[in-house]
Amino acid sequence: MLNALIFDVDGTLADTESVHLEAFNHAFKVEGLGWHWTVEQYTRLLDISGGKERLLHHWRSVDPDLKEVDAGAVRDTIHRLHETKTAYYENAVNNGAVHLRPGVLALMSEARRLGLQLAIATTTSPVNVAALLRSAIGTDWRSHFLAIGDASNAPIKKPNPQVYMKVLAELGLRAADCVAFEDSANGLRAARAAGLDTVITPNGFTAHHDFTGALRIVPDLSGVNVARLKEWHNR
Repeated sequence: MLNALIFDVDGTLADTESVHLEAFNHAFKVEGLGWHWTVEQYTRLLDISGGKERLLHHWRSVDPDLKEVDAGAVRDTIHRLHETKTAYYENAVNNGAVHLRPGVLALMSEARRLGLQLAIATTTSPVNVAALLRSAIGTDWRSHFLAIGDASNAPIKKPNPQVYMKVLAELGLRAADCVAFEDSANGLRAARAAGLDTVITPNGFTAHHDFTGALRIVPDLSGVNVARLKEWHNR
């Protein structure tokens, strides 16, 4: 029986990655690092879940001799970069740079009307989640979701299923009672590892990923409603 829908955020609820890329490059400029990520580079870096994790991976790739003795300074710089990037992203979202993908709001509204619970399971920061959903849904956005898992309370990134396991526990539901929504291979692997049927809505950054094991792959959620989800889920 389908009782809840669990949504990833970046790339799934909204095409956020272009704005995230812009925000990272802004942070690099502010910090004076001389780095600039291209779309191609960022697409590859999205194989690594988590903004700070991407930063560290890139730093090690451009400076293979990075030593553990520098770990404190590296950690401080990454934290500063991520704070600058997050502030830029939040401001961009508040100024209307990001919108929910087709069908997302309609599906959420229908699900709530029919008594299904909604939840968020993401590796992004709570600030990013709040910025997007406050802009898209309104100041009462938090009341729409029974459970929210994010980087603050589920720090082990996808494809590890930690965030989904936390959300399921908070919902008080079995994986068999829920459907997850993702846009990436890492997200799919995390959801499937938690036992969740998963609907994939790829975007320009993830269309090349391997989505073997997905319940369905659809361009967006504009043609998806609760009745169709129940049909897919029951099969």
